[in-house]
Amino acid sequence: MDDELARTRVCLEAIASGQRQLHAVRHPLGFLCLPLLREGPRGICVHLFEADNHAEPDASPLHAHSWELRSRVLYGRVANLPVRTRAVRDGEEGATHRVFEVHSHSDGVDEIRPTPLLVRSEPGPAHISSGGQTYTLPAGEFHATALEGPEPAATLVHGLSVPGRRDLSLGPLDGRPRRTTRRLCDKAQTVRSVHTVLRRIDAQQRA
Repeated sequence: MDDELARTRVCLEAIASGQRQLHAVRHPLGFLCLPLLREGPRGICVHLFEADNHAEPDASPLHAHSWELRSRVLYGRVANLPVRTRAVRDGEEGATHRVFEVHSHSDGVDEIRPTPLLVRSEPGPAHISSGGQTYTLPAGEFHATALEGPEPAATLVHGLSVPGRRDLSLGPLDGRPRRTTRRLCDKAQTVRSVHTVLRRIDAQQRA
């Protein structure tokens, strides 16, 4: 077990034992997030993907972060689905999406605001990563992340905010402003989830 994984285990064990108080966050895109660290522009989270966890109906899976991402798959298989976009000028045909800005608030509410920018989007080739593998994404690159296959997966996500960047999503051309909510899990749900992650990490290490 390498140092990064060992440190992650120590953090998770502290949550599982009650030594550290932390609540998992149920993200509108359908995964659970364990926010392990927020330190200035840096953040570290563990994301948990299960086949029976689904995104909210009006949550667009196509998004771009305001931060650089490095994601290590702890177990399972994760698909990163890049999306190429080209701006469409006024009067030009072929637009498939409108770009929306995502404004996140500390109470868990995300305001999704339409911008004037229209784009034509095309899916790129999927990149599949398995347990132990790492992938990176620059800030501003549109993509979707999905569970690959029926088995659960988890990723250790490192983020570094880039000044001047905004969180974005792609939505319908006639989309209106809307809100989504990141909901906190209770302590019992969080502890159960962390115990499950620890068991699956151990199983991955023994494989």
